[in-house]
Amino acid sequence: MLILSPMSVLTLTRLGLALAWTTLLGVSSAGAQDFQLQRIASGLARPVFLTSPPGDHERLFVLEQHAGRIRILHRSDHSLLPTPFLTLAGLPTGNEQGLLGLAFDPDYASNGFFYVYYTDPDTRLVRYQVSADPDVADPLSGTQVLFQAQPQPNHNAGWIAFGPDDMLYVALGDGGGANDSDSGHTAGIGNGQDATNLLGTILRIDPSGDDFPSDPNRNYAIPSDNPFVGVTGADEIWVYGLRNPWRASFDRTTGDLYIGDVGQGSCEEIDVQPASSTGGENYGWRLREGTIQTPTVGGPKPPGAIDPIFNYPHSGKTCTGPANPFVGIAVTGGYAYRGPIAALDGRYFFADYGAAKIGSLLWDGSDPSLFDGSNYTDLTDHSSDPRFVPDVGTLGTVSSFGEDVDGNLYVLDLDGDVFWLPEPDPRLAHAAGVLA
Repeated sequence: MLILSPMSVLTLTRLGLALAWTTLLGVSSAGAQDFQLQRIASGLARPVFLTSPPGDHERLFVLEQHAGRIRILHRSDHSLLPTPFLTLAGLPTGNEQGLLGLAFDPDYASNGFFYVYYTDPDTRLVRYQVSADPDVADPLSGTQVLFQAQPQPNHNAGWIAFGPDDMLYVALGDGGGANDSDSGHTAGIGNGQDATNLLGTILRIDPSGDDFPSDPNRNYAIPSDNPFVGVTGADEIWVYGLRNPWRASFDRTTGDLYIGDVGQGSCEEIDVQPASSTGGENYGWRLREGTIQTPTVGGPKPPGAIDPIFNYPHSGKTCTGPANPFVGIAVTGGYAYRGPIAALDGRYFFADYGAAKIGSLLWDGSDPSLFDGSNYTDLTDHSSDPRFVPDVGTLGTVSSFGEDVDGNLYVLDLDGDVFWLPEPDPRLAHAAGVLA
């Protein structure tokens, strides 16, 4: 199959892009307007995440990064409540700092617990509880679950979510700086390759228990089947070898874990952990960036390390794997779509923070031992797809994706907008069929 080089792509006109990607990536023009990306909120202060409590089909909870606010957005009329659900005052305002993660307890309907991840500038994971008013949390109910010192102000990661097993997963960056080698990074190997260090990992913990009653920094229990229990390594760690996993997600249908890990200067990557995994995967950083040796501090792939299923280069750089039309700066991980638009079912959506570009692909299901950056099918650049051009406003800096309890997909722009892909409109589908 013919693949255009990135430079060739950049020289195409908008119409040429649309025709090129329709031809090269198999995007059908028939029925092209059966749905339309719509703006449902604007004026938010650096929105960086969106989610909903279990079973709540009406409310969307949106994080405002530096303001430290959790806002409630109603699905039915797209109204934004003026009173925040919770405000964390005085958070740092560095580009990667602030309020970064939110997860509702699986039993939220009965216990009212939810968890927030923020930096102050160190990382704190704190449990709060809703008040008697379902639209307002109790600000005095905070209980620290996890504290982790941050050596530098960047690479804070911040995604948290309860998995299909009802355990809480927590993504931590490598501690910041460059090359995973500054002050506060394990000498010689970096935090990413130090399985005794919580930085550069995704943790798996049980916040309903406390195995460390005398330690104020660790108020949680360790699942007995975690991969490093009883062997060398921090018992909390689920996977390691990550640089800055900026947004991960579980496929709500299969249970597979997708991780968007931001690269340093050469390659952006998407990693997959199949639902059947028992944990312990090493994704290679700092020795590996995408499918290549990190140009500055890299080396051979660590024994047993897992390559990404897909990676794409920065401008002027090269990653191994199939040539593809993506060039960017920093990946924003998304979701495997499981909403009402049948044509998108199972497609993993991602974006690039600096390139204003949304893409999707299908993981091909190959064994992780065979991952080499080519383990996907139907890679699609949606930049030129009219269905992904917002009805109002523009996509500039995609800070995050979101998912509600019905599997609908949301796109958050750091400039303050929230977009979503609504259920197909039969009128649009009919019009598209006539035009086709």
